[in-house]
Amino acid sequence: MSNEDRKVEYGIFKREVLSEKIVQRLLSMIREKRLRPGDKLPPERELAAIMNVSRPSLREALRALSLMGIIEHRQGSGTRVASLEPSRLIEHIDLIFSLEDSTLLDLFQARKILEVGLAGLSAEKITDEELRQIDEVLREGEENVDDPVAFSNCDIKFHGLIAKSSGNQILMTFMASVAQLNLYSRRRTGEHADVREHTRTAHRNILDALKRHSPEDARDAMMRHLSFVEERLKIIAQKETTGMG
Repeated sequence: MSNEDRKVEYGIFKREVLSEKIVQRLLSMIREKRLRPGDKLPPERELAAIMNVSRPSLREALRALSLMGIIEHRQGSGTRVASLEPSRLIEHIDLIFSLEDSTLLDLFQARKILEVGLAGLSAEKITDEELRQIDEVLREGEENVDDPVAFSNCDIKFHGLIAKSSGNQILMTFMASVAQLNLYSRRRTGEHADVREHTRTAHRNILDALKRHSPEDARDAMMRHLSFVEERLKIIAQKETTGMG
């Protein structure tokens, strides 16, 4: 491929462009499958010339993409698009959430939109076998309510099974992503016994609504559950900020 062709492929920017725009351009190429896992990027000097940007701006953009797990530099083989495995892409998410409590609250807002809807769908479609599986996980959680780690694992399974029983593959995919992002939040709130006790009762209420095949009751029960944990998280964050508790 000639340099002229590559200019079309990678884009040309004004030299004073912010590195963020370079990042967005490369991410766009990955989303559009014009760059795929394992693809090798042109050498830094060549890529800077192709995109008409300074090498420091390009280097800053590549460093950001590397920290995100999007690209990786291998000695002797240059810079390539990484495997883009979800587990790699979220490995720094704990740090992001620990620095920004507002991000966690945004996550709860997303959960209320997504999981309340999933609970309603599940109430309409759930089978007896799926109800049995959820009940089994709920009982396991109740038996481990004094073990934050074990209880948290059951919590994840509980919400995951509800998403699965909705029968909507797209929403299930979204839920899987949200669940990964929510791991830090669960660890943070799950350390508190009152949150675990609330969750045990709330999960039972949600399951009862599913057994009645009542979408409205299932949505209401899920909303009450998530709203309580969200408010508890705000209190925990405030106490940590002020040095209380």
